[in-house]
Amino acid sequence: MSMLEGIRRGLSIPTDNPELIRSQARALSRHIPMMYGMLVINSLALAATHLSVAPPLLSIYIPAVLTALSIGRMILWWRTRNRVLDEVRALRLLRTMVIIAGFLGLSFSGWALSLYPYGNAFQQSHIAFYIGITTIACFFSLLHLRAAALIVAITVGVPFCLFFFISGNPVFVALAFNFLLVVGALIMILLNTNRNFAELVNSRRDMVRSQVETQKLSDENYRLAHHDSLTGLPNRLQFFATLEKMLAEAEISGRQIAVGRMDLDGFKSVNDIFGHVSGDRLLVEVGARLMAIRSPTTFIARLGGDVFALVMEGPVPDSRLTACGKTVCDTIRQPFTFPGVNVRITASVGFASSRVGDTAETIYDRADYASFVAKEDQRGGCVVFSEAHESKISKVRSLEHALLTCNLDDEIYIMFQPQFDVALNRTIGYEVLARWRSPVLGEVSPGEFIPLAERTGIISKITQTVLRKALLVAAQLPKPLRLSVNLSAHDLGSQTAIEAIAAMVRESGMTPCRVDFEITETAVMRDLKQANTALLTLLSLGSRIALDDFGTGHSSLTYVQKLPLDRIKVDRSFVAEVCNDPASRAIVKTTVDLCRNLGIACVFEGIETEEQLEVLLALGGTLMQGYLFSRPISEELVLDHYARERVQLGGPAAQGMRASH
Repeated sequence: MSMLEGIRRGLSIPTDNPELIRSQARALSRHIPMMYGMLVINSLALAATHLSVAPPLLSIYIPAVLTALSIGRMILWWRTRNRVLDEVRALRLLRTMVIIAGFLGLSFSGWALSLYPYGNAFQQSHIAFYIGITTIACFFSLLHLRAAALIVAITVGVPFCLFFFISGNPVFVALAFNFLLVVGALIMILLNTNRNFAELVNSRRDMVRSQVETQKLSDENYRLAHHDSLTGLPNRLQFFATLEKMLAEAEISGRQIAVGRMDLDGFKSVNDIFGHVSGDRLLVEVGARLMAIRSPTTFIARLGGDVFALVMEGPVPDSRLTACGKTVCDTIRQPFTFPGVNVRITASVGFASSRVGDTAETIYDRADYASFVAKEDQRGGCVVFSEAHESKISKVRSLEHALLTCNLDDEIYIMFQPQFDVALNRTIGYEVLARWRSPVLGEVSPGEFIPLAERTGIISKITQTVLRKALLVAAQLPKPLRLSVNLSAHDLGSQTAIEAIAAMVRESGMTPCRVDFEITETAVMRDLKQANTALLTLLSLGSRIALDDFGTGHSSLTYVQKLPLDRIKVDRSFVAEVCNDPASRAIVKTTVDLCRNLGIACVFEGIETEEQLEVLLALGGTLMQGYLFSRPISEELVLDHYARERVQLGGPAAQGMRASH
């Protein structure tokens, strides 16, 4: 870098660092007023010592003008000391200060030197002292603005040194030389101080940036921890934290709040049919619709999957909750339109009002139960938790606790429902039925504990317990007899559970082809691909697959086409109406023909009367199951049942068997 370039750079103000510019302006706003004050006092003192010897122009008028200018500039800088300056204003102040510094340096030094011809040696020494001490003071006041300090040094130091070098007075020549050395040392201090100041400002700037980035990261982590990444709504964690806070505030104020839980109906089908991208779009739109219709005091959150929740501030009478639930259900019922996709779904909503002493978990538990009731009994509607639900939920919770803490091997036992082939005039197998005898609750209906086991996720353990016990009994049965074991949606949805079931069959020593596994359309609907994989695992053993409750779903024929089935079991609802309802008879006939054409067996469930049997026989049915043939029997009576049946084979086929039961 050339000397000229160095001088130019030293006398310029860097504009590429806004924070440095603002920091320089802030520092100068504290120092400049003191500099002007000192300059005014020193100048008035010098003028006073020359008042009697110098012309009025030099002793009165010029110092008066310079003093007035200095006081004006001092006031201007004093006013900026507490202001927050932006980059533009700060840079303007600095540039102005550089110009003013040159003007003041030349003006004050020129005025002081012009007084030299007047007065005695003491007054001339005062002039030298004035210029030296004032220059040093101004120099230190301008340390944070390198360009201004250098200009002061140049505009004062050069005239001062030249003037006294050519004065011829050895004392003043030595003084000029000494002044030159002092100014040089001050410039070195200036450069180091200025560099250190810039580094400090940059360090502080970097630290602030780091803090900002850290805060941004903290805010983002908080947002991710408390908000759903898909919909942007508060998530489960934030929901329960807010609910606890609102409950505490309501307790203090004596008001009520209400919690709502909304579950989308058929959302799984949207994912299966239109894909997960459309499913995600649907969830985003559902969240947007809920936010659009909420009141300002209502809190909305997505708890996960297709479950949303809300908290409403009181008053919250049942009428308001019912109206709110209807609004929500009507809003969700409107079509969702995406590119190439038109989706219609419904929502089931449950509400519960707060009570004294409620926790977030207890009130949400009631809203959860109400939404469950809505989904089961009023699908697409709203249910408000009532006293009637209170007794039911209490029973459900005690049942749930007993089920989760029970000893499955000791408390779960099995019964066998015979399956009769009228054409062969004999029992061909048994459906294995799970029963629960609790030491606390006594005998519990399968209609109660099976759905509960599915909701709590314990159903797979029950399936494996039932299968293990059934295989032990099957080892004692004659080889022609088969066993049918029911699989749940949880079993089909977990390849781990299916592998455990397959391993159990292989290790039992029983021929796997004697085991049938019964599935329902509802279980298959959750994940058709996984269900198919699971069934192929079981088929590889040699086992057979039966589709239970055929005809009750909306797309049974689809599953007949896509699943590796060996048997269809017609739901008892068609059997119950087969004698009186032509439509039921037509469906039964169609199903029999379908099975015959596909080469799979057709079993009729729930046969209870002779009339039903005769109609089914006329329609081509041969495989029967129901109370007409036998109620479920215990494992101790299975062998006895089969033995007595063999004895009676001599009589008329169906009649002989029915008479024995």
